[in-house]
Amino acid sequence: MMQISANLGFLYTELPLPDRIRAAKADGFDAVECHFPYDTPAAALRDALHETGLRMVSLNTVPGDIAAGEFGLAALPGREAEAQAAVRQAVSYGAAIGAGAVHVMAGRSQGAPGAEQCFRATLGLACDLAAAEGMSVLIEPINSRDAPGYHLSLIEAAAETLAAVGRDNLKILFDCYHLQIMQGDLTRRFADHLPDIGHVQIAAVPDRGEPDGGELCYERLLRGFAQAGYAGAVGAEYRPRGADTSAGLGWLPGLRAALASGRLQG
Repeated sequence: MMQISANLGFLYTELPLPDRIRAAKADGFDAVECHFPYDTPAAALRDALHETGLRMVSLNTVPGDIAAGEFGLAALPGREAEAQAAVRQAVSYGAAIGAGAVHVMAGRSQGAPGAEQCFRATLGLACDLAAAEGMSVLIEPINSRDAPGYHLSLIEAAAETLAAVGRDNLKILFDCYHLQIMQGDLTRRFADHLPDIGHVQIAAVPDRGEPDGGELCYERLLRGFAQAGYAGAVGAEYRPRGADTSAGLGWLPGLRAALASGRLQG
């Protein structure tokens, strides 16, 4: 059965990162994932993972200068050295904590000439470094409403990048929130791209809150993904509507029960 992963970039944010892992375990999550853990010593995260028995599904490369609007570096011509350093940092940190994958953030290329070539070259390096550590690399289409100018927003473009880079450990992060906003028709798109999908994330659309609200019925959608053959993790990457993450987890038992029993709810 699919494991449900807590995205610690959005959940339990009032706690230090190691304690977020402990909170996720206490609330019944099967795994965790994070955005930018680099201010926390890797040993502290590794110890919390070992203590709880949770695995770290993925982490992101650094986004660059967030205050300046940056959201990744890998597809920015002229920033190759920084992008490569970010990849090396992420793979090294990920290997130290036993992470399964690194999400290489493309950045807001604004369609600049040479951006895709730059992206592919950085991904080639990332895949080679990650493969040496038994890890995979993820790329994620992100919607252009939340991240205008982001290099990658359509799943078909992500598939083209995978084909061009040609590494077995390069996969697509299928974020249902972003792809519903951009393209919809998620069941068919998922099935069409299943061999290339390495991770799934969920959140309500359009407010990105808990996944039991909004226009998507995740009990049905994820059952469809499972029936198509997906057995990987599903990351809960949403922004809690209230201040207390735990208080908003009423959706979790129902989703888990639906996946376990095959019931279609909603």
